[in-house]
This record gives sequence, C-alpha cells and structure tokens, in this order.
Amino acid sequence: MTHDVVIIGGGPNGLLLSCELALAGIRPLVLERLSERAGMPKANGLVGRVVQALDQRGLYERLSGRGGPPAAAPGFQFGALPLELHRLEDNPMFMLPIPQRRLEELLEERALELGAEIRRGHELTGLSQTADEVTAEVTGPDGGYELTARFLVGADGGRSTVRKRLGVGFPGITDRSFTSRQGQVSIDPPVAVPGTGELDVPGLGRLRTATFTRTEHGMFAYGMFQPGLYRVSAIEWSSSPLEDSTSMPLDELRDAVRRVLGADVPMRVPDDADPGLRRSTSTNSRQAERYRQGRVFLIGDAAHVHSGIGGPGLNLGMQDVLNLGWKLAAEINGWAPEGLLDTYESERRPVGERVIMHTRAQMALTSPGAGITALRALFGELLTDPGAIRRVAELMAGADVRYGDGHAHPMTGRWMPDLPLNTESGATRVAELLRRARPLLLTRTSGAAKAWSGRIEEVTTPDAPAEAVLIRPDGYVAWAGEDTDGLEEALHTWFGAPV
Repeated sequence: MTHDVVIIGGGPNGLLLSCELALAGIRPLVLERLSERAGMPKANGLVGRVVQALDQRGLYERLSGRGGPPAAAPGFQFGALPLELHRLEDNPMFMLPIPQRRLEELLEERALELGAEIRRGHELTGLSQTADEVTAEVTGPDGGYELTARFLVGADGGRSTVRKRLGVGFPGITDRSFTSRQGQVSIDPPVAVPGTGELDVPGLGRLRTATFTRTEHGMFAYGMFQPGLYRVSAIEWSSSPLEDSTSMPLDELRDAVRRVLGADVPMRVPDDADPGLRRSTSTNSRQAERYRQGRVFLIGDAAHVHSGIGGPGLNLGMQDVLNLGWKLAAEINGWAPEGLLDTYESERRPVGERVIMHTRAQMALTSPGAGITALRALFGELLTDPGAIRRVAELMAGADVRYGDGHAHPMTGRWMPDLPLNTESGATRVAELLRRARPLLLTRTSGAAKAWSGRIEEVTTPDAPAEAVLIRPDGYVAWAGEDTDGLEEALHTWFGAPV
C-alpha cells in the first residue's frame, strides 16, 4: 500500500496538517516517535494571525472554549517594551492562551474525527525517494518496517530526522550568552493577586501577567493559565557552567528570579501539575536551506528555529501548514496547476526570515548594558506613535505578509479580512465560509466561476469589497478586481483547469 501523505511528527503542526488534508478527502498517516504525549510544558498559547486562521476552520471555539470570533488583544510587548494595541483602530494582534499539551489533545481529537491515522511509538529511521514516491524506514513497537508514500512531510522539530536524512543544511547561529530557567509553579496570595493574574512582589510592586520585566541583571517573564498556576521564566545574561537540564531543582529557578528582580517571588511545586522545570544554556536561530526536496517537505521547527520571545513559533509553523496543506491536496487530487507546490517555499521562507530577524532584535533589546538601556529609551519613545505601534504589531502578528509582487489590486496577496456578509443564505462572515478549506470566490454578480463550481465555493454578496475577490483556502487573496477581467487567468493560475 502506498499512502498519499506520511507526516513525521505528531505535534501541533503535524496534527493540523493531517486535519487540512483530511478536509480535502485525503487520509494522511501521522507517525509520532513518542508513545505518549510529552508532559513537559512547552508553548503557552497562540499569538498572531494563526488565531484568525484557526477561526476559519472552526477550531477557535474548540480551542478557546468561547463562542464567536476572536477579539484582538489590547496590549502586548516587543522586546519587553509595551505595545499599546488598544490605540489602533484595526488592531492586527490576536492571542489564544492554551497550553501546548491541550492544543495537541484537541487537534488530535479533530484529526481522528476527520479520518486521519495516527501511530504513536513509531520513529523514522531512514528515508529515500524516487521521482514517483518516498520510502520511509520506521521502527515501531513491533519492530522495523517500510512504507511508501506519494509525499512525506517533516514536522519533527528543530532536530528533525527528516531534514538530516535529506542532507538539507540548517545554517544560522547558536547564542550562548545567557542562561534561561523556567517552570510551572504555584504562587499563593498575597503575592498572587486574586482574580487578576498579577503578582504583588514585596519590595518591587505589581507585575502584570503575560509581561516581560527587563533589569540590568536579566529578564523575568510569567503568565497565569489557571488560578494559582503560573509559567515562570528567568533569563540571565551570562554563560552557565551548568548544562541543559529537564530536571532542574525549584530552588535554582527561585534563586535566578531573585537575582534578576532583586526581590523574592515565593513559589512552590504545583500539587497536581508537572512543574516542567528546565534549564537552557543556548538558543538557536536557524533556517533550512530548502523547505522542499523532491517529494519531501519541511514545516515548523524542522524548517526554522528561533528565540521564543514574543511567542511567534506556532504562528509561523501553523501558517506553514495552512500554506502547504491545500497545495499538497490539490496535487494529490489531480487539479494543481504546474508549479503550485513550489510556491510553498517561495512564499513561506521569506516569512521565516522575518521572524528570525525580529526575535533576534527583541533579544538584543532585552540584554544588559547602558547602551541597550539608551536604545530601549529611544524605542520606547517611538512606540508611543500609533504608526510605529502598527508597524511592529503587524510584524509580530505576521499581518505584514503579502504573497506576490505587489503590483496588482491592493488586496491581492494579502490576508482576507473577516468581513460580515449578507448572502442569499443569510448573514455570515468570511471565516465561516472557509470552514471546508476550499477556495472561495466572493462576487457581486453570480456565475463568474461556473466552470470551477466543483472546486470553488462561489458566494454572491453585495458586501464583497471588490467586484470579485478570489480567496485561497489559507485565507489569503489570490486575486481581486473591480471587474472580472483577469479572473479567469487567476483561476487557472491558482486552481487549475476547469472541472
């Protein structure tokens, strides 16, 4: 048996890709080397455009536990400097707090509902390919075996076996100038301010949740995800004689926080949660030389790694998935135009470069020294200007992404806003029309894409922002125009020959 797509890695990116493919009628196979989901706390939520993208798949309500569309965040930070996002009329920054373990549980639940196959305890050990198929060597609970697939996707993290087996380079830098310690701890009143998520630290004052505090000794960050349970991090700008550890004692984290803040934050091991205490003595900023080699693709951390400051990792990786998923499905289902799969790398690799750029810049802004303090003062002044706030917020959210050369209609290549729409079927919004992960054409006059009716959802509405707006399944505008001249060419370019 030859599978259509084998996905190596059952984290958020691999699971979301399996959902995307299953929505297109493909039954992907996910291989995850861990027999059980990791208990170590990782990411603490989603930040950026991906929150809106998940709303387009009907996943936002499932992940957030709230009804309706997501709301923009009133504030955030860039390099531990405040971003007063509430000052923006069209705020691009969205956030969804959710522990990665819970995110994976819910995505796996959805993938299984859609018919994906997930094998835990199965590890890739070898990889080869021909012009027609990929062969994977796998070790599972019952021993080794081989399987073949039309395509294989590496979603197996920064130490990706897929990338290494392909021989794809991973150039970049390793920064060993600081030591990071973090863990999940309980903090009790009165230091934990009931109902607010704030910390009232004796000798220091109140700290707001989900913020970074930079001092000349390092940086302190924390967030509350349920009452009394906090994710705490302390970064010190000095190399450590110690090695990386996933079994660090709590006293080490407590002492690091004291050195950074100059004050004690009382904390204890949670009664019913894994503290996930760990020490990191370096961070990598690296990007794969290629995102595709033949019939094998790289997504998420397998394609790029960077500092976690600002929480951009899942925003970047999961949008890799949304970009690749529909294109891969189009190829398998037989209607992809020539070169469509190549646009995955040409579109997503520059986005990865920008994330690496701004995370390096943020880490530089949090480092110690009088020069950096002066630079922060200047940045702080600049970030009182709404135009500067918007520019930085769009960069962090990924809202500045535009695919293509930028010489067409202003909407072309950009994210499609979630506009309210009146249609023959009643009131709706753009995100609800993209639930099935199919191309969408909004027109003021019906019948413009009749020849593609089996492949494209066409919705007639007087609220369309142009005469015709052709939207890709990943939420970006493929083409827009004040008349339909050029629409047929765009349909051929992105969605193949008519049905």
